Amino acid sequence: MNNTKDLKTGRRKTAVAQVALAKGKGEITVNAKTLDAYFGNHTRCKAMVKSPLVVTNLDKEYDVTARVNGGGVSAQAGALRHAIARSLAQISEDVKKAVKKAGYLTRDPRMVERKKPGQPGARKRFQFSKR
Repeated sequence: MNNTKDLKTGRRKTAVAQVALAKGKGEITVNAKTLDAYFGNHTRCKAMVKSPLVVTNLDKEYDVTARVNGGGVSAQAGALRHAIARSLAQISEDVKKAVKKAGYLTRDPRMVERKKPGQPGARKRFQFSKR
C-alpha cells in the first residue's frame, strides 16, 4: 500500500478504510490480517466486505489490501465495502453500473447525534421535577 495514488477511501460513521486492489486470487487482507482473523465470528461483516466483489463476479480475480481505523466492527465493514466498491468502479463501466445498482457507491450519511449541553445524552432529558 505504498502508492497512495491508487488507494480508494471508504467511510461509514467514524470508520475510515483505505483500499488497494491488485490482480490475484481473491485474498482480502485487513490491517495485515486475513479477513477471517480480523472480523472473527462476525459473518455478517465478512459478507458485507465481500459483497461488491461477489456482485461483480470478481471475487476470485482481485486481491484486496486494506487499512481501517476508527469506529466499531460494523462501521469498519461498511467503510471497507464502500472503499472496495469505489476501487472496483474504476475497472470498467459495466462493473461500475453493477456496483452502483447494488447501492455500494453511496456513502451512508448516518452518524451518531452529538450530546447537547445540559442533557445526559443526545435526546435524553433529565427527569422533570415540578417541586
